[in-house]
Amino acid sequence: MSRLLFVHAHPDDETLTCGVALAHHVARGDDVHVLTCTLGEEGEVIPPDLAHLEGHPDDLLGPYRRDELAEALRRLGVTGHLLGDGDRGRAPRYRDSGMVGSAAAARPEAFAAADPAAPDGPGALVADVVRRLRPDVVVTYDRFGGYEHPDHVQAHRATRAAMQRLDDAELPARVLEIVTPRSWARDDRDAVRATAPDRLVVRGHRLVPPEADAPFTPSVVPDADVSHAVVDLAARAVKNHALRAHATQVVVADEELYALSNLVAVRSSEREGFRLVDPRTWEPAPGGAPVSPAAAAGTARPGLLD
Repeated sequence: MSRLLFVHAHPDDETLTCGVALAHHVARGDDVHVLTCTLGEEGEVIPPDLAHLEGHPDDLLGPYRRDELAEALRRLGVTGHLLGDGDRGRAPRYRDSGMVGSAAAARPEAFAAADPAAPDGPGALVADVVRRLRPDVVVTYDRFGGYEHPDHVQAHRATRAAMQRLDDAELPARVLEIVTPRSWARDDRDAVRATAPDRLVVRGHRLVPPEADAPFTPSVVPDADVSHAVVDLAARAVKNHALRAHATQVVVADEELYALSNLVAVRSSEREGFRLVDPRTWEPAPGGAPVSPAAAAGTARPGLLD
């Protein structure tokens, strides 16, 4: 049995970006952990009956999303941790930073405002978790944080700072960052745009197809830059079950479609890509095999340990 640790910024990020990998490795019998850095207090709430949670002065959304996270992780079969909270599972040290220029970003407890390399900062806290769990594999975002959210970028920086604090004997055998092969991103967008209009109406919400020429996020990379992938149709069903636990943030239309608060339809993919990096330099490292555009959907690939 191997142990994997995934470092994420907010509740729901773990399932949205790595749900297939999480479920896949749990099914293989691996010991899978998720470290969440904030409670996502600045999230936009979708269900009208929960709208009172958004922006509440007592931060009611954070504890609610903590409970959503706990349920999602239970459905995935994963052990959860909150950054700086030990094993209590109540509250991380830092708060959701919101977007650049927001009032949340100026708060002293904002995650993105902390110095990752400070002696008691985010990097030290991530390093503490790595020392305690001794994972074989650590996974987090690339330097763009997926889509440049400040907390995602900070999770990347904190994980990099953690690697610098570890002795050679404490380093995981493998560190990977989350990326998406460009061919997959194009295929998924085309599939959503071809969706019948009646499938885009979900519980009173009308989902919007993505624009044909909208730019991809910076973490969509050339296929040859992706060293590892998990492709597992059975794991997608588990991922979707976990996504439904994040009801404040995600609308799950069916097994192939979901949307966030902007209601832009996204394909719920059965495949996720990763890039192996050197834990000291964070440069791409040799290993794995480039992802071919012909990688068959629904065919289980070896995962992140092979």
